[in-house]
Amino acid sequence: MTAAPSVDPLLARFLADVQANAHNRAILDRWEALALPEGWLVAGCLFQTVWNLRSGQPATASIKDYDLFYFDPDDLSREAEQRVQARVEHLLGDLGVAVECANQARVHLWYEADFGEPYPPLQSARDGIDRFLVPATCVGVRPGEVYAPNGLQGLYDGILTMNPLTPHRALFEKKVAAYRARWPWVTVASAASAPSVASAI
Repeated sequence: MTAAPSVDPLLARFLADVQANAHNRAILDRWEALALPEGWLVAGCLFQTVWNLRSGQPATASIKDYDLFYFDPDDLSREAEQRVQARVEHLLGDLGVAVECANQARVHLWYEADFGEPYPPLQSARDGIDRFLVPATCVGVRPGEVYAPNGLQGLYDGILTMNPLTPHRALFEKKVAAYRARWPWVTVASAASAPSVASAI
């Protein structure tokens, strides 16, 4: 008799926590209709849900928007991205939350103008997840898959370190201040200690 494959308990906890946020759950339920190339649900709607739950707050508390990454190198125009944004808003508008779509193939065209720091052309949507300012927050989900290049332990421990792929100190410190104002238990550390791993289900 073959034993059933073991499930990483932290991964299972993460998936349960993410779906405790009804907006995350609804977006993932409609994933096929969104039809985003290399699409991922990413960023604050995931790790902030986890931190809200750890803090005893409602899962959706103070989450400003729900970010969707995709990758379309064939059309880098702002207009094409706006068309995707409009279609997604049509499909998800009844949720009553802000949803932001970003084509990761074109981030390098506007990032420096917006944030004052250089940004390289990316090769995939995962590359964009890799470059969040805080490694513990580098997470993405889609049905059947979790992408966590730095693992999940740092997220649950609330460890804030600067990402060597985007070593932009002023932007990092602004993020840290915003996070600590909402979740005072998170901790700033000098270097990331989590291994680089990708988790899949």
